[in-house]
Amino acid sequence: MELRDYLRGLRRHWIAILLMTVVGASAGYGWTLLQTPVYVANASGIVSSTGVEDLGTSTLGDSLARSKVPTYLEIAGWRTVAEHAIDELGLNTTPENVVKRIEVSNPADTTFIDVSAQGPSPESARALAEAWIDAMKVQVDIIESEGSTGPSPVTILPGDVASLPTSPSFPDVQMAVTVGGILGLGFGIAFAMIRTVSDRRIRLADDVEQRTGVAVVGTIPIVPGLDDRNRLIEPSTESSGRNSTFAVSEALRALRTNLQFMDVDHPPKTIVVTSPLPGDGKSTIACNLALTLAAGGTMVVLVDGDLRRSMVAKTMGLPEGAGLSDVLAGRASLVEVLQRTPKSSNLLVLAAGSVPPNPSEVLGSERMRALIADLTKHATVIIDAPPLLPVTDGAVLTHQADGALIVVTLRKTTFDLLDKALDTLHKARGRALGVVLNRAPLRGADAAAYSYEYRRDPAPSAATGEASPVEPASAVNTGSDPDSDLEALVGEKPAPVTRRSGRRG
Repeated sequence: MELRDYLRGLRRHWIAILLMTVVGASAGYGWTLLQTPVYVANASGIVSSTGVEDLGTSTLGDSLARSKVPTYLEIAGWRTVAEHAIDELGLNTTPENVVKRIEVSNPADTTFIDVSAQGPSPESARALAEAWIDAMKVQVDIIESEGSTGPSPVTILPGDVASLPTSPSFPDVQMAVTVGGILGLGFGIAFAMIRTVSDRRIRLADDVEQRTGVAVVGTIPIVPGLDDRNRLIEPSTESSGRNSTFAVSEALRALRTNLQFMDVDHPPKTIVVTSPLPGDGKSTIACNLALTLAAGGTMVVLVDGDLRRSMVAKTMGLPEGAGLSDVLAGRASLVEVLQRTPKSSNLLVLAAGSVPPNPSEVLGSERMRALIADLTKHATVIIDAPPLLPVTDGAVLTHQADGALIVVTLRKTTFDLLDKALDTLHKARGRALGVVLNRAPLRGADAAAYSYEYRRDPAPSAATGEASPVEPASAVNTGSDPDSDLEALVGEKPAPVTRRSGRRG
């Protein structure tokens, strides 16, 4: 994987990264709520000599006081000092625990002794700091006065009164939230990287071509304008960049162009549209591709080769009845079951017909081969075939056609499924014309489509009228020769539809 793949993975999973960062920061804040707050109060004392009468004595006393400071720092941690502070404050604890809450220091080149005391509340911390200074003074006076009849030559005088702390020193809410957020961000990035590396779903056209060697000939975006009830794009109507179906129309035209230039000398005339599994949108792609080819002036016959779950007639809005299976069984002639659709004058539709007990054998028969060859003489044939992995029908049809378009769902179909589908075609000696990526997002890390907007001058609305009911294409006069009847049928076209005139700005 390249750097851009990792960056795309971070962009793809940005919601998870953000969520984990927020969760980490929230966990850090929640941790602070579970901790007992610790307040720190400071008090100070001065080591001073007593009985100073003149300058000389003062100098000697100051030197004596400085020499005593290191000793008094050691005395500050004595058990007797802690017991005196406990008795003074009436605490219910041990001297060892109290000593752990005290920190005594001496600023350099001074006789000051600073005491920092910790407590669960501001008042308790201040009281302990002041009591510790008093306890040290008592203990120092006892030590210095031993063996002498007068007062101790050096003592500790209380200095600055401890101030009441306004905020706890522990826990640090800002630090806890920051650390939690950083840890959450790290977990989010790691999650995104693991998902990106282990993700086997198809996301980019470049990855498909590099891993399979099969070209991606089309990328069809997903738009809100298409749903289960409205699957068709009207390629004959002009659309602007503001139209939700504009990107789909342009993607279908790009697919049509790629098919036309796939082999300039021998372009494919019989194209099977299939997919690895059901639900990838192959029937919708087949119908829209047939309409797009017909809109470009090509005569097209759309054949529903899915004899198990036929969808073409329903998608095109045509009546279901006799169709392909009836023609192959000899119960109807081809010109009797071909249907025209008002959506395009260049498009004929051959429905699936009744469901046979052996679809694979019917589709692989010599009659089916002859039928495809007959249709190919007069038009481009688009065959909607069953998916490749559940049944063998699609591979059988591809063997009789010029090749197959494999429709996969972006961000759903995996490379493993695509590889199995291609292997199925290879074993059936079928040709994969290319892969069509369906339901590509218009925005986001996996966006693969774009739009281009142009302006149109307003034009007077044309009179609307109801479309004539769909009639079987066999309404033309047929002769005894089926081939000549089909040629006459394909050659007959309704009157051209008058379009509104408009000028592009």
